[in-house]
Order: sequence, then structure tokens, then C-alpha cells
Amino acid sequence: MTIVSLPGSSGYLNDNNRKVSYFSNPYVLGLTFIAGIGGLLFGYDTGVISGALLYIKDEFPEVNESSFLQETIVSMALVGAIIGAAAGGWINDYFGRKKATLSADVVFILGSVVMAAAPDPYILILGRLLVGLGVGVASVTAPVYIAEASPSEIRGGLVSTNVLMITGGQFLSYLVNLAFTEIPGTWRWMLGVAGVPAAIQFVLMLFLPESPRWLYMKKDKSEAATVLAKIYDPYRLEEELDQLATALEEERLRTQAISYLDVFRKKEIRLAFFAGAGLQAFQQFTGINTVMYYSPTIVQMAGFKSNQLALLLSLIVALMNAMGTIVGIYLIDHFGRKKLALTSLSGVIVSLILLAVAFILESSTSGNVGAYGWIAVIGLALYIAFFAPGMGPVPWTVNSEIYPESYRGMCGGMSATVNWISNLIVAQSFLSLAEAVGTGVTFLILAGIAVMAFVFVIVFVPETKGLSFEEMERIWKEKAWGNDSGKEPLVEARS
Repeated sequence: MTIVSLPGSSGYLNDNNRKVSYFSNPYVLGLTFIAGIGGLLFGYDTGVISGALLYIKDEFPEVNESSFLQETIVSMALVGAIIGAAAGGWINDYFGRKKATLSADVVFILGSVVMAAAPDPYILILGRLLVGLGVGVASVTAPVYIAEASPSEIRGGLVSTNVLMITGGQFLSYLVNLAFTEIPGTWRWMLGVAGVPAAIQFVLMLFLPESPRWLYMKKDKSEAATVLAKIYDPYRLEEELDQLATALEEERLRTQAISYLDVFRKKEIRLAFFAGAGLQAFQQFTGINTVMYYSPTIVQMAGFKSNQLALLLSLIVALMNAMGTIVGIYLIDHFGRKKLALTSLSGVIVSLILLAVAFILESSTSGNVGAYGWIAVIGLALYIAFFAPGMGPVPWTVNSEIYPESYRGMCGGMSATVNWISNLIVAQSFLSLAEAVGTGVTFLILAGIAVMAFVFVIVFVPETKGLSFEEMERIWKEKAWGNDSGKEPLVEARS
């Protein structure tokens, strides 16, 4: 059976011979974009600091004189995000996806106000910690909330919309950076504006329902059925409710409470977490947020000294990131998660090598902008063009769908924490590493890590395109407890 929304169906998904499409149900699409504002906040915070840092250095001499202080201002948001993501899994499971989102918005707004009013670098660092807490919770919540309200046929594209919002937020941050370059209090406006989308999401989220899966499993079955009726036609609705009833019964049969240690004790959960957390770690260690946090600085390292020109070239990079994510939304449900990740990593490896060569050769010149500087900028653009459609959305999509219901919040929070810890390591070490061994060698190291990521995806990540949550749970049981062929029959059958 395939499903689609027919004209006059009020956005419901109906039984038909056509495939369900991304735009089939306006209700689900609206829910996705409102939840995805959390991704916008994530992306804005990631991108805005790269431009704001140029002007923070101008206002505070102690920041300009210390690479460590610059790295701390950038990475303190990541410390907050690690804490937020770690707590976010528990908040999601106990209070629900909706309340987790609302709490993240409140903390983010508070952090934005503190940053905008900061009288010194240390209060600014406190504000960065607060916005990081909000971003960390949102990074766990938005993909799970969207995935649990999405038909399996288009779940990848809808969850990837959250990544589009991340890249859109990064692009918006560069636009804001350029808009405020000539206005007094430059960086304060750049950082303070971040509170506006958080306030908008808070208001809109009040009118959205809780995740239907969370409602059914934790609270109110009739309320869950009401929400699901806005997503599926009556025939499909009955199937979904039957699957939820089976999942709930299986959870009740478990005699002991779920703990973090169970993730590592149970082989099938351990394998799923290893695949999900590994993807999150490699997303960061292949350098994406090095590029997004420091792209203006990287452009200046290549010989382009003007702040405005560095921001303009970085804006082009951010635009490519957003456009590449749009391509990824289409490809992830047509091409598949695993193939898309491998194709993406192939291009990332080539681009990082090109960047490395450009900086190594550029370092031997007089330092003026020449061919090598432009090659570095081209390498930066190619990196984004390959990364954005694949390794941008794939880790978040895979982590939103590979865990059993009772582990989804916990494992999602743990894997997001791995992402943020990896992000922190990269952000806190990039400038120091570049000073110690050279920018070119630093990019060569990232290229080597990308090769490792390519091998990891081949060996440990199954293809999950179009599978239900219950089918994916069976995949991990097959991998853990018996499959002589070494292949996933469910994946092969559905692919």
C-alpha cells in the first residue's frame, strides 16, 4: 500500500496508488517547520559567533591577544550544549517533546539578553553557556519530535528539514552579521537578535500537540489518536495504532526500568548507539563546525584581510550550505541514508585535501592574496557543497529513527551529547592546532578523519530508508543475535 494526500482531503494521508510526497500533508509540514525553529537557533548560534568574534576582538583587547579566550567564547556555548543534550534525553522522556522545546526557548532567550548586555568577555561567556543549554536541549528534541509525527515514507526528508533550518540559521546569521557591520554595538546586535526566533517558536509551540507516540506510550491514548488522525487516513490510522499498542505491550513486559547502563549491556542497543553516536562524532571531526565557526577567520588566513570581505565570502559558503541541505532533503528518502553519507564523505575528503594543499602552498608566498588564496576559498565552497546534502542531515536523521521507543530519548540525548563534545573538541582546538602545525596540516588531519568516517559508515551503519521504527528494532536484533549472511534482510527487502 502507498499513500498520498488527495485534493480536498484537508491534508490527511489517504490510501492510493501514488506515493506520499514531502508536501502531502500541510499539517505535518507546519509542525515540522515550527519544531525546526530549534534547528534555526542551533544554526544561528553556530554561525553568528564567527562574525561577531571579529568585532568582539576589536572591543576587548584581552580577547584579541588570546587565542584561548577566543576559543572559549566560541566553545562555551558547546559546553552548555553538552549539558543541555545530556539532560535533554531525560527531559524529553519524562516531560515530553513539547515541554522540552518550550524550556529550551526560555533559556535561549535569557542567554541572548545576557550576551547582548555583556560588559566584559566573562559575562559574554556566561551568556554563551546559557544559549548553549537551550541549543543542546533543542538539538535532541526537534529531530525526535518531527520523526515521531512523520509517516515513515517521508520521515527522512521531514527530519532533514530540521537540518535545513540549521543551515538556514547559519545563513541568516551571516546576513545579520553583514547588516550590523556599520552599526554601533555591532556584535551585541548580532548576538542579541538570536532571542527573536526563540520567542516566536515559544508562542507557536503553545498551539502544537505533544508527539503522538509520546502521548500514546506515556500519557493519553485518546489524545494520541486525535493527533494521529490529522496525519493518517482511517485505514492507515488503524495500522499505526496497532503498532503503538504492540510497542506499548512490549515495553510493559520489561520488568526493570531502563537505565543508561542498559544501552551498553544489551547488544542490539549497543550496536545501534555505536552507529548513531559514531555518525555524530564523525560529523564534527570531519570539520563542519570548524568551517562554520571560523570561516571568516579561515578566509583571512587565506589572505583576505578585510572583515567585510571575509564575511561576504563566508555568506556565500553559508548559502551553499543551505542549498545543499535542500538537495539532501530530496535525496535522503530517494537515494538512502548510507549511500548519501558515503557520497558526501568522498567529496569531503577531496575538498579537505584541496584546502590543505592551498594553505601549504600559500604559506610559502608573501602573504598577499593570490591564486592559492582563491583555491582555498574554492576548496571551502566545495567542502560545503559535498558535506551539506549528506553528512549534514544523515547523522541527525539516522539517530531520530534507529532506537527502540523506550530508548529513543535516552540514546538520542547521549548521541547528541557525543556530537556536542566532538564539536567542543574541534572548536576549542582548531586555532591552537593551526598555530602549532599550520593550517594546511590541520586540514590534512581532518581529511584523514574523513577517510576513517567513510570506512565506519560502510562497516557499521545499515540502510534504514523507508523502514518503520519496529522494523529497525528488528534489524539491530538480527545484527546482534544472528544473521549468517552478514546482511540486513529487512533493509534489502525494502530497498
